[in-house]
Amino acid sequence: MVSELNAVMMPLTPPEFQFQLTVEEMAEPSVTVLVARSDSGEAIGMASLKVHDEALGEVKRMFTTPAARGRRVGSRLLRSVEDLALEKGLTRLVLETGEAPGFEAAWRVYERGGYAVCSAVLDYPDSGYSRFYEKMLVR
Repeated sequence: MVSELNAVMMPLTPPEFQFQLTVEEMAEPSVTVLVARSDSGEAIGMASLKVHDEALGEVKRMFTTPAARGRRVGSRLLRSVEDLALEKGLTRLVLETGEAPGFEAAWRVYERGGYAVCSAVLDYPDSGYSRFYEKMLVR
């Protein structure tokens, strides 16, 4: 699923402005990967939570397979990331996504989920190739 996500994302943004977690980074203790599965058990979506400190988490590697799009899988995954963040005591989630054509569906998922566009977060450059979002979490 990671390679499928990379194949979709890589043509949309110059390589120096792509900030994907590698599979190895996704296995670090600070990262939790969630996988959505169909009724038959097939992986149809994924999302990750990277914990930065006691209050801040980052949504990473959001992806829904083309066959599962339009079924709100991304929205459910995003809500699951938020629930996990709350369980961990986090109060703020941030994310970086692309700013180019091809990212519109992602923007809709985040904005419908209550995320607001914000200035550059963490150590991401404000390059014009990224769009940043944040959401304050309430218990």
